[in-house]
This record gives sequence, C-alpha cells and structure tokens, in this order.
Amino acid sequence: MKLEPPFRKIIHVDMDAFYASVAELDNPELRGKAIAVGGGGDRGVVSAASYEARKFGVKSAMSNVLAKKKCPHLIFVKSDFARYKELSAKIREIFYEYTDLVEPLSLDEAYLDVTENKKGNPSANDIAREIRERIYQETGLRASAGISINKFIAKIASDINKPNGQKTVHPKEVIQFLEELPVNKFYGVGKVTAAKMYNLGIFVGNDLKKKSLEELVTLFGKSGSHYYNIVRGIHNSPVKPNRIRKSLAAERTFNENISSEIFMIEKLEKIADELERRMLKNNTKGKTITLKIKYSDFTQQTRSKTKPNFMQTKKEFFPVVKELLFQDKLTNSVRLLGISFGNLNTEIKEPVWVQLKFEF
Repeated sequence: MKLEPPFRKIIHVDMDAFYASVAELDNPELRGKAIAVGGGGDRGVVSAASYEARKFGVKSAMSNVLAKKKCPHLIFVKSDFARYKELSAKIREIFYEYTDLVEPLSLDEAYLDVTENKKGNPSANDIAREIRERIYQETGLRASAGISINKFIAKIASDINKPNGQKTVHPKEVIQFLEELPVNKFYGVGKVTAAKMYNLGIFVGNDLKKKSLEELVTLFGKSGSHYYNIVRGIHNSPVKPNRIRKSLAAERTFNENISSEIFMIEKLEKIADELERRMLKNNTKGKTITLKIKYSDFTQQTRSKTKPNFMQTKKEFFPVVKELLFQDKLTNSVRLLGISFGNLNTEIKEPVWVQLKFEF
C-alpha cells in the first residue's frame, strides 16, 4: 500500500523531563543529579524523574520508598505547578508564532499543525528545529520533537531521539517505519495489549499488518480497527486547537491510612470544596460523579453515578459522593480519595481541515 498526497505536516513537541528540568533551571546545583519530583515522604509517589534518575529505574507513579531503594542518592524536590504553568505559557506563546493550530496535551507537550504556517516555511523539520532552539534560548529548557504526516506517527517519532533531539518520518518512509516498529512502541499499546500481541506472534508492525480487519476486531474489539489503520499510516484525527475537557477532578493522599468512613466523609468534604472551586473557576458543570478509592495495598476502585441534570456546586454533588462511598463495603484501609466530574457541559465545533503537499 502506498500513501497518496496531499499530506499534513504535524509536529509533536515534548519537553525533556519537564518538571525535573524546571527544578534544575531554578536550582543549578541540581544539574546532572538524580532528581525525583513530588516530595520525599514515605507515602508519596514520584511525579517525574530526571534522566539521571531514570537510569536507575526511577519513573513516574512509582512509590517514593521503591524509588529510594532503586536510587539511594535520589534527591526529592517539591512540585511547583505555578512555575510549570508560567513556563508552559511561554512555550505556547512560541508555538502560536508559527501556527494557531496548537493542541496542548499537557503542560509539557503539544501537537502543532504547520501545513500552513505563519512563517511561510515549507519545511516542518526546519520549523521544529527552530521552535526547539527558541524554547531553549527563551526558557533555558530543552525539548524534543517528532515530525510526520499525522499525530500518531509524530508522537512516536518525538521519543526516538530524546533528549534534545528530533526525528522526521517522511511520507515516503512512513510505511517502512511502521512495519519495522515494535508493537510496544505504538502509542496506545500498553503492557497488557503488547503481551497479548506477543502471544499471537505479533512483534512488529509488519506482523500486525498481516492480520485482517476482522481478525483484529475479534481479538481487540473496537481497538482492532484502530490498529488496522495506524499500521497502514492512516490516522486522520486533526490537531484540535481547543481540546475538550473531559473531566475535572480533585484528590488527596493521606499521611496515615483511614479505616473509618466517618473520617473519610471529613476528608471528602475538603476534597469537594476544592472540586467546587475548580468547577466554578472553569465555569464547568457535569452529570457524572466518580469516587476514586486507593487502598493501602495500592489497589484502586472507582464508583460512578450519572444524574439527569448538570451539577456544579458541592451542595448539588456531595450527596452523590456519600451515596457512592456507602454503596459497597470497603475492602481495606484507604490511602487516597478523589472525586471527579465527567460528562461535562463543554462543547466545540470541529473546523474544516485542508491538506496540502508535504515538503520536508
């Protein structure tokens, strides 16, 4: 199969170890050292790790205790989201000098559609390099980038030459690139799915390509058609400059495990206050409330309920939270509680996209 033009020019920019790099930027004494962001208490978890820490196996979502075992000289630093947001805003300002089609995925990564761009530069590769250099000159932080014909391939490519590098997958190279790519490198294929694919003799894209659409749908459900398309370079999702917020949440990890539901109600009251504040600040309402419970053995449970009308204030949604808490018996003591809103009142109109010839 040969992909036919017109092609889009998509860049995925991903900051290198963003949170840890900000800590190093603000405290040069930390440069070159193994850093974990998120606080060093025994009950905490690692939010992010520097590349020096990652060499020892330290990674995000790992318990602080395990991280310290893997890297005894690990330095813990506290998160500073106000600072992250400040730098993220500066980086996005740079993006918007090149295109208005910017889709932020988080504070430290975004997609850019530069098919048509404000600089009139036909080379997406050159634009990515220029953006990365400007980010470094204006913030002192390093970024990596992936460039290709769609978001899926650009996302994979941005990880190949990290840190402080970029990778372009030209339209003529897309098919071979995907055929040779290990399936565990496919964005969206997690450990469980990868293991299932290995058991089926699917190790690289070309193995996946040999399966028919019917076989993949039978094996992987709705995801089967997604795998069938992406391995053929088909992924038509446009860069969406205004991402729809799908949920809004607040949660808290406790210093000591909680067994009493009465104490849990007290904690949930405070979490609900914070969630209400966020809902009002963002002018957001939702119909689905989810209670998140993480037990002392790190197993996790969620309980949800959808109401017919939108809710926003604590007075409206907290009775639902209490109902969910008492819905089932708790299986263990609890270390974390969270409340989230889904099924929000956010709406967006999809723009019309024009595809142009892709010249790197």
